[in-house]
Amino acid sequence: MSDFLNAPEAPRSRPTTPGEAARHVPGVPVRHTRAKGEPRFPDGPSADPAGSHFERRIRSFQPRRSRVTAGQADALQRLWPTWGLDIDGQRTIDLGELFGNDNPVVLEIGFGMGEATAQMAAAAPDTNILAVDVHTPGQGNLLNLAEQQKLSNVRVANGDAIILLREMLTRDSLDGLRVYFPDPWPKKRHHKRRLIQAEFLDLAATRLRPGALVHCATDWEPYAQQMLDVLTTHPDFENTQAGGGFAARPDFRPLTRFEGQGLEKGHVVNDLLFRRVQHGVRPDRPDQSPTGA
Repeated sequence: MSDFLNAPEAPRSRPTTPGEAARHVPGVPVRHTRAKGEPRFPDGPSADPAGSHFERRIRSFQPRRSRVTAGQADALQRLWPTWGLDIDGQRTIDLGELFGNDNPVVLEIGFGMGEATAQMAAAAPDTNILAVDVHTPGQGNLLNLAEQQKLSNVRVANGDAIILLREMLTRDSLDGLRVYFPDPWPKKRHHKRRLIQAEFLDLAATRLRPGALVHCATDWEPYAQQMLDVLTTHPDFENTQAGGGFAARPDFRPLTRFEGQGLEKGHVVNDLLFRRVQHGVRPDRPDQSPTGA
């Protein structure tokens, strides 16, 4: 089995810090041959990090196959051991150890090519972003951006966000959750695959600290309405908008290229900003004490 990548013939070193300079020579094609079963990126993300350790279920994502550029491949090889995380479900993550500090951590599920993630990380250096996706080119691109911009507050996770939340994160460990432009699964028979549903929010609520912000955005209006309905009726979340409904795009969420193209086509983008309520306090019971009595 062979891969054709624009990669250097010289061996690559593994950096001790993400800021070390790249060693690849752009535009120099070489042929890299790997045996059957050999991982594509030996020091990079695993093809199937959780393997068969967990039950098969309906997934809200579908891995996309697309070409990995030389720069992305180089970033995956060099930076993954430092900034990458495979979601194998076999251990509990110490987020303070992962980021090297005790700053608040926001989980972003589905970051595409990572441009918006990098912008948000640069704008808020005291907030750590744990960014999850299964798209290999996007993982490599975000690692590249993080290195180029010297972003020490980004970690890239590979695999199923459900397994990450359920098996690897502790209670009240997150200060925010971002889900931007998830797959809308437009066909009715596929609606069960949508991520933002009551069962997902049940799980997310256990990992979010009271006051944590849940921020969703989509340009698929029927999905936006479903998100609004399920978040509004969920007892662990309350709308930050006094009158309910959708929110204006906050300044901290960049306008992405994908979003701009949609707006040019007349798509309507809806943002939802909900907050995790205090434990034991439910919006439908305003007289309830914080202890749940």
